[in-house]
Amino acid sequence: MGSQEETLIRSEPPTPSKAASATAADPRSQTVQSLVRALHIMTILGEADGPMSLTELARTADLSPSTAHRLLTTLQQERYVRFDGATRSWYVGVQAFISGSGFLKTRNVVDLARPRMRQLMDQASETVNLAIIENHEVVYLAQVECHQMMRALAPPGSRLPLHCSAAGKALLARMAPQYVRNLMEQRGLPRFTAATLTTLEALEADLEQVRTRAYAVDNEEHAIGLRCVAATIYDERSQPIGALSVSGPKARVTDDRVASLGGLVRQAAAAVTNELGGTAPG
Repeated sequence: MGSQEETLIRSEPPTPSKAASATAADPRSQTVQSLVRALHIMTILGEADGPMSLTELARTADLSPSTAHRLLTTLQQERYVRFDGATRSWYVGVQAFISGSGFLKTRNVVDLARPRMRQLMDQASETVNLAIIENHEVVYLAQVECHQMMRALAPPGSRLPLHCSAAGKALLARMAPQYVRNLMEQRGLPRFTAATLTTLEALEADLEQVRTRAYAVDNEEHAIGLRCVAATIYDERSQPIGALSVSGPKARVTDDRVASLGGLVRQAAAAVTNELGGTAPG
């Protein structure tokens, strides 16, 4: 497919007293409480930099050592944790990895991102896009249009070059520099407007700015009168897998507004990363 231009054109929670009464009246609540505590222990172990002792786990989970040990031995029986007798330490077990891999198989970036995209559109009052890289081009997967009469449109399936789109530059900025150089040398940096970055040196300087502020800007680099601000979505290996972007006419996406839009799109991309089980680079 050839390049297609992006165009401008709650129920209330129970009161504490009711909740306490329910807990006392329903013996099943003790089972639920144990489950919540066990899951909390799994979360603590998963976020730790290394193995943890029983004392450390109990203190962090705000449990007595005896309660923590009972939960850990149950998790150990199901292989969600493992115990090293030599170091007297607890580790995440293989079953936790197997269960987590099931999530990786079924996650859908579009479904997970769409609520954040709608929220971002409401905050920014501009059109929001979700994009990935395919065959060395930006491909738009989803879009939430704003309500403005003049708005930026890039229908799902549209493609843009990497070097002149905010989403493309947000993704390129987190790739190995040598990979970026090789890719640009192979595909070139064709000019679309007077603002297009057409040299490798100019692109590399721009990508350094992207890494510093954590969002990318397309300043009429692909279409005259159109500006776009984008931030990267990461997977569980801290690798870029997509980008969220906000697009609008230059008359609304002014110089003074770019930074605030950058902050909004950066927060939205971070939220999608978290919901995907991803991690941003340290």
